[in-house]
Amino acid sequence: MNAFGDNFEQSEVDPAAEFLAREQDALAGLEDEIPPVAASATNGSVNGDPVPKAVPKQVTEEPEKIRKWREEQKTRLEEKDREEERKKDELREQARKELEDWYKHHEEAISKTKAANRNAEKQFVAETDEIEPGTEWERIAKLCDFNPKTNKSSKDISRMRSIILQLKQNPLQATKKV
Repeated sequence: MNAFGDNFEQSEVDPAAEFLAREQDALAGLEDEIPPVAASATNGSVNGDPVPKAVPKQVTEEPEKIRKWREEQKTRLEEKDREEERKKDELREQARKELEDWYKHHEEAISKTKAANRNAEKQFVAETDEIEPGTEWERIAKLCDFNPKTNKSSKDISRMRSIILQLKQNPLQATKKV
């Protein structure tokens, strides 16, 4: 089979091993330049293999204009915060005063309503005590609405209204006719 140039015998030099040896020689000097990375199993590792952390860049100093702008921005923001707090306090004080005024007016309205209701009750009780013969129809007429404007959806009560008015004017004659 050697006639075909096939030589299946194992050569003593492995090409992959030769390549790895050359690369290790080339990278041997880099280990001195990169500082060692300490990686723990819980921090920065994937499947137990340590993951190198990024090397921090050198901190460059900010330009003077940017530093001044940051300081001015900080003072402006602090001033705006103080102004906002002051306005909030003013609004709270104004709201408190408005609530106090509202409660005061509300209490006045309630007291006026209570007084009016008490007076109306006293008047009603006084009128009920003065039941005189012949005044019944007047009292009924006070309770009735004699507005001639009628609602189309309501029943016609004009006849009843006229009868109550007749009884109010002439209570004895109206009872004799009915």
